[in-house]
Amino acid sequence: MAADAFELEALSYLDALYRTGLRMTRSEADAEDLVQETYIRALRHRDQFTPGTNMKAWLFRILTNTFINSYRRKAAEPQTTELDDVEETTLYRHMAGAGGGTAEPEREVLDRIVDTEVQRALDELSERFRTVVLLDVEGFSYKEIAEMLEIPIGTVMSRLHRGRRALQERLYDLAREHGIAAARAMPRPGGAKTGERSA
Repeated sequence: MAADAFELEALSYLDALYRTGLRMTRSEADAEDLVQETYIRALRHRDQFTPGTNMKAWLFRILTNTFINSYRRKAAEPQTTELDDVEETTLYRHMAGAGGGTAEPEREVLDRIVDTEVQRALDELSERFRTVVLLDVEGFSYKEIAEMLEIPIGTVMSRLHRGRRALQERLYDLAREHGIAAARAMPRPGGAKTGERSA
């Protein structure tokens, strides 16, 4: 693969890498640093990439390993960027890229609230569950996630199941708090609170 072709394909995943990096680090500045370091490592080790194979999976493996090795300790530190500000600027950029305003401002506000609540629910997951859920959202197979994280496929499935269940329970609780009638009429998913043990 020619150098230009390699770089063009690698850069085509910039938005996806940044989106996942932002969810992992919960900080715009750290996400930018994480993605930059991912591309530096990708270019430095481009000879290890086999042309014709899944470059997205290769880049996400670098992103995930870089996060695990370099950014895990930062997760415990106070963040300088408020989560709500991150969500609003991200939504603004998305809207600007899609051609501006919407005819349904109420829907826009509701979508932003839902986005914020989903992000908060994700943030409450421990790092090992959150990483698997984020990679699943990006469309990677169990096998690809297992290879990226260097864990057995069974562990991927277990963490994904527990992560999804914890998200469902948290979002159910939030829906009840916001007085959504459908949630009040439903039993809580999974019964008792999950402790996110093992796996």
